[in-house]
Amino acid sequence: MREQLIDAAYDRFHEHGFNGSGIKDITDAAGTPKGSFYNHFDSKESMAVEVMRRYADSRQMQMLADESIAPVERIRAHFARLTGDLERFDYARGCMFGNFGAELSTQSPAVREEVGDRLEHWESLLGSALDEARAAGALATEVDSAVLARFLVSAWEGAALQAKVARSSAPLDDFFAVFDSLTAP
Repeated sequence: MREQLIDAAYDRFHEHGFNGSGIKDITDAAGTPKGSFYNHFDSKESMAVEVMRRYADSRQMQMLADESIAPVERIRAHFARLTGDLERFDYARGCMFGNFGAELSTQSPAVREEVGDRLEHWESLLGSALDEARAAGALATEVDSAVLARFLVSAWEGAALQAKVARSSAPLDDFFAVFDSLTAP
């Protein structure tokens, strides 16, 4: 039943946001009695932290560490995979890191911390891949890899938000155009 609740909350939070999803909405979507929620979670906030962990795992960040693929190619493939996820929902859902960060960073220290930890992990993996790209002579910029990784994650989150608002791939296309300009020919 816990897994059913997490699955339902994942979809509800991603589609309607944290504040737009009540516990009854989640339990109804899970097909469970409302009272069963508190057998598995202390609060909606604790469920949101668990959903964020599940979402982070679904981002397949380990792609960025796969040394069997050239670093620029793997970074581009990683963002292409994220693009595919946005396209699958016609850009309506956006990235849950950005969604939760924007919606809950002032409401929930626990969710803010979880989102922050997940973004830092992403930036770290991306920074390592950028270091590899630099060592291979595949970057056309001298910007420090950690700074560039933070910039790319921030740019991605902004592009994902704009794609959600515009219901269009154009902001993501712009992201890739800038990313490609950072790589050596």
